[in-house]
Amino acid sequence: MIIATALLALGLVLIVEGLVYALAPSLVEDLLAALKSLSIDQRRLVGLAALALGIVLVAMARALGA
Repeated sequence: MIIATALLALGLVLIVEGLVYALAPSLVEDLLAALKSLSIDQRRLVGLAALALGIVLVAMARALGA
């Protein structure tokens, strides 16, 4: 069950990433430029916030039966 959930999550991430690169490649360049302007600590905080949000979303999906 855990492996299936991990594969599902990875697949969904790749779908979203692929859509961004396919539909708005210039947006990716703008995002990378914005990230470059942040300090290392700010980037780390953004990464930790994304990690926490991802954990919450996976927990919610599992609670709903996914």
